[in-house]
Amino acid sequence: MKRVILASILMLSGLPAFSAPGGGFEASETPPPPHKQDSGIKGSEDAKESTVKMAINNDKNYWVTLEGNIIKKTGEGHYTFPDKTGVITISLKDDKWNGQKVTPKDLVSISGRVIKEKGKNVIQVEKIRIQ
Repeated sequence: MKRVILASILMLSGLPAFSAPGGGFEASETPPPPHKQDSGIKGSEDAKESTVKMAINNDKNYWVTLEGNIIKKTGEGHYTFPDKTGVITISLKDDKWNGQKVTPKDLVSISGRVIKEKGKNVIQVEKIRIQ
C-alpha cells in the first residue's frame, strides 16, 4: 500500500513539468507569401469564414477565428497578423501561448474578440493553435 501511495505522489509531482511555460513568438523565420496561407482544407475559400478584413470593418465585441501567420512583435503583447485579406494587430497575453513556440512560418489559428485600441480594431486573442 505504501508503494502505491509513494508511486502516486511521484507521478503527480511530475505533472507540472509537462505543462511547458515559456511559449511565445520567435521572429527567426520569414513568413510565407499571402497566397500560400492556406489551411489545407478543401473548399475553405468557399466557406463563410472570418477574415482580417471582416475584423477590421466590424464593431467591437465581434468574435472571430482566423488563420494566418504572426509575422512581427510590435509591442508588449502585440503582434502583426496578416491573412489573405489584410493585416491587423493582435493582443496576445503570455498565458495564452500554452507553451507553444510560434515562428512566422507557422500557420496558426487564433480565436478572440475584436476590441478598440487607440481608435483601431485589434483582436484580443483568447486561444491560439498551430495548424
